[in-house]
Amino acid sequence: MYTVELNNQKIIFEEKITLEELAKKFQIPAYLAKVNNRLRELGYYINYDCQVEFLDLDSYEAMRAYETSLRYLIIMALERLIPGIKVKFHYCVSRSVSCELIGKKFKIDQSFINQLRTKMEEIIAAEFPIIRKKIDKEKALQLYHEKGYDDKVEVLAYRPEDEVNLYECDGYTNYMFGYMVSNTRCLDNFKLLLYHPYFLLQYPRAEEEGRIPPFEDSPRFGKMLTEARMWAKTCDSDTIAKMNQHHHNNTLIDLVNMCETKHNNMLAELGLKIKDDIENIRLIAIAGPSSSGKTTFSHRLRVELMTRGIQPVKISIDDYYLNREDAPKDEEGNPDLEHIEALDVELFNQQLLALIQGEEVELPVFDFQLGHRIKGHRVKVKPNQPIIIEGIHALNERLTSLIPKHQKFKIYISPLSQINIDNHTPINPTDLRLLRRVVRDAKYRKTSPENTFSMWNSVRRGEFKWIYPFQEQSDYVFNSELTYELGVMKKYALPALESIDRNSEYFIPANRLIKFLKYFKDIDDRLVPCNSLLREFIGDSCFYE
Repeated sequence: MYTVELNNQKIIFEEKITLEELAKKFQIPAYLAKVNNRLRELGYYINYDCQVEFLDLDSYEAMRAYETSLRYLIIMALERLIPGIKVKFHYCVSRSVSCELIGKKFKIDQSFINQLRTKMEEIIAAEFPIIRKKIDKEKALQLYHEKGYDDKVEVLAYRPEDEVNLYECDGYTNYMFGYMVSNTRCLDNFKLLLYHPYFLLQYPRAEEEGRIPPFEDSPRFGKMLTEARMWAKTCDSDTIAKMNQHHHNNTLIDLVNMCETKHNNMLAELGLKIKDDIENIRLIAIAGPSSSGKTTFSHRLRVELMTRGIQPVKISIDDYYLNREDAPKDEEGNPDLEHIEALDVELFNQQLLALIQGEEVELPVFDFQLGHRIKGHRVKVKPNQPIIIEGIHALNERLTSLIPKHQKFKIYISPLSQINIDNHTPINPTDLRLLRRVVRDAKYRKTSPENTFSMWNSVRRGEFKWIYPFQEQSDYVFNSELTYELGVMKKYALPALESIDRNSEYFIPANRLIKFLKYFKDIDDRLVPCNSLLREFIGDSCFYE
């Protein structure tokens, strides 16, 4: 006899029961569950006192399991249509996943998409159970060799455990480095779209309350992703195993220098673009999501422009916050400092225009302790001195509406890596930013990892509202990822993540990050240059005391 606490009710059971049976018994929609604050798949049996919380697709954990299971389903269907086919996934535009067919050349057209969808729907309709199994690593290696999954063989060399999880479904076996749904019947909500030379998988999103968002193409963002994918191959680091191989090949220093040189080259390209139109450009606006490296980037861009005889002036958007009591309120009644209405947009526009017209202006300074603006220093800019601004709203036309568009140069910055654990399991670039923030917050802001996790969903909502809608308006997209950086950040991130108590509500997302970080071999941070964008997060940057 044992007691299950569910929806604030305590229920007594005598026989063991699966989570799937429990969800059906109480008619609760569920794809995954938390049992005593541990993620469990619905095939998991309970026969002990526990607290259960079922997760629908408005949960990020359930959404990830759903997306992981759909990738599994696609490979299963493709291998039944074309035996021996090789598949590689990447995160792509419009919050989708792209699927690349590698090796032989295949014509991906609407007929191909229709065949694949039909085969997936057949598997879904058959309601095959997806069963988790644990086998020893040697047997897994033999299985992967037989299936031709060489990428999975390579990454297993860096798995410290002696056992491996696998999932079996109607004779098909694979492992996607994530939790899965319990039955193929759950996977009926997806869209497949042609996106040459790949096809895209759209799936329900937690931030859309379990709905699939409308597809929105993003040409600039898409081009950036394609370039990132090509770059990962150029530096032989498109999977964890290949990146780790640089240790064995004594090419680690080459990898670090290649990545840093890439940033240098992009800055040089930016410098040329701005100099070529410096007679028109009066404002350089920089925006990007959290932990993109905007601050170090703006310093390095300023230095780059100085080498070309341009002396930019930097103005902080944060100094134009309204008094704390005048800021709009969020859903919880707290000042919403990410809202554009939290800024004195009128004053910002007036002072920018006055500066560009050659007037001397007294800039404000926002005192975050007092919660209001105080007087700052007086500034006057010359006709050939562009003004640099960076912040969440920098690309929003409303913030700089008095400045003609031809006088603005807009830069969107974000770290977009295209690194996979293996061909079937891409690493989400958002996780890279989250790790950067965990490390930086702990080092510089005395913020615990738990507090960073507690703010992350709110930060993400702000990004979807105030940053992503304006990324396509940029004149230049700067990819701030450094392909080698996860190997460096590992030694900073792991202790922070492992400090989160297993009873904490943030143990689950922290544990998810720990699991894939452990596959990376450490990279000594002494190899990181002092002006590297990575130094903004790990410390010892030459730009900061």
